[in-house]
Amino acid sequence: MSETAEERLAAMGIELPQAAAPAANYLPWARTGKLLLTAGQLPLRDGKLIATGLLGRDLTTEQGQEAARWCAVNLLAQARAATGDLEKVARIVKITVFVASAADFTEQHLVANGASDLLATALGERGKHARSAVGTASLPLNAPVEIEAIFELA
Repeated sequence: MSETAEERLAAMGIELPQAAAPAANYLPWARTGKLLLTAGQLPLRDGKLIATGLLGRDLTTEQGQEAARWCAVNLLAQARAATGDLEKVARIVKITVFVASAADFTEQHLVANGASDLLATALGERGKHARSAVGTASLPLNAPVEIEAIFELA
């Protein structure tokens, strides 16, 4: 792939937003050596949650995938804020996907695909990663999905 990650995102109709500021007493990202760790990112678009509620009760798996996709966009925005350029990302090491779910919802892994697919498309081989998908009773602001990431920098 000779295109940059931001060019591939633009081809998907996505322009990276400004990285979200922390909502409490924490850093939006921290760097140690060649690793960049992000705080959890919510599915914000234009500064607002794109959905709220629990998967399996209020939202479908497909709506959860879209929420996960916007979490991934915000992860990339944090990486760009930390590095100045997504081309400085050597690879994504791991993402952890938290899915606010009804007790009987078991498709957290499918929700997580929304983020994994976007990251792999935007970054190519550099976007393939290890992953955990975890169901939880609730998330901040009643968000349906929250994702954190570990990036390796070049």
